[in-house]
Amino acid sequence: MTKILIVEDDPMISEIYQKKFGDSGYEILTADSGEKAVELDRTEKIDAMLLDLIMPKMDGYEVIENVRESKCNPNMKIFVFSNLSQKEDQDKAMNLGADGFIIKSNYTPSDLVKEISRRLNEDKESQRNEALQSGSGEFAGKKEENGKKKILLIEDEEIFLEMFGDKLKQDGFMVETANNGAWGLKEALAKDFDLFIIDMMMPAMTGDEIIEKLKLEEKTKNIPIIVLSASVEKQMEKKVKEMGISEFFIKTQIIPSELCRKVEEILG
Repeated sequence: MTKILIVEDDPMISEIYQKKFGDSGYEILTADSGEKAVELDRTEKIDAMLLDLIMPKMDGYEVIENVRESKCNPNMKIFVFSNLSQKEDQDKAMNLGADGFIIKSNYTPSDLVKEISRRLNEDKESQRNEALQSGSGEFAGKKEENGKKKILLIEDEEIFLEMFGDKLKQDGFMVETANNGAWGLKEALAKDFDLFIIDMMMPAMTGDEIIEKLKLEEKTKNIPIIVLSASVEKQMEKKVKEMGISEFFIKTQIIPSELCRKVEEILG
């Protein structure tokens, strides 16, 4: 579980953030002073610190300085959370070693949780991608293993063909593409694939029509299918899920590395 330290001297604000982050599945520590934050840095394994700048005795700048010098949690992310919005305040915090600067007045507590989650997930994805490309650690041989899997991506929008297709290839998968439904179905039936990724709305033949025909063919009926859709249409989502697809995603809400991870999970 990701451990977050909230450094805030206003007890009411601290309690609100503690509840919001706790309800979202994070383990929370709190500090009502800079000194307490520095102490916890030395005694706890912390993944991220949410740090107010204006505090009595030891301010946020001094906390960043002390924490980065101690190197007790070298990979800990420090997100400054303050109403100080001048560029010099932000530059000073970032130069001392902060990983981000968030203006308090721009975020509700719920929005703040989403923003911190997004930033932490981006960092994890970046680390994962680096490890995968270098073949280090748990990813040793993973790219080579992916290279044995062949995927058909049926999508008519060029931007998504490039975005998802390039990432799948980068991670080692063999990828073929089709930019209309009829051509995609023809390719699916003519060649051997390990997984299909199908957009719902396409010219010539829609995604649900393709899936229906694939499920009727002995050759393709058991091949896993990931469906991408441009919008949330509950009736259509329910329909294709009942056909036996593996996953359904809104394509504007999933990043390429998340799609690749799901492909690996399904084919693993």
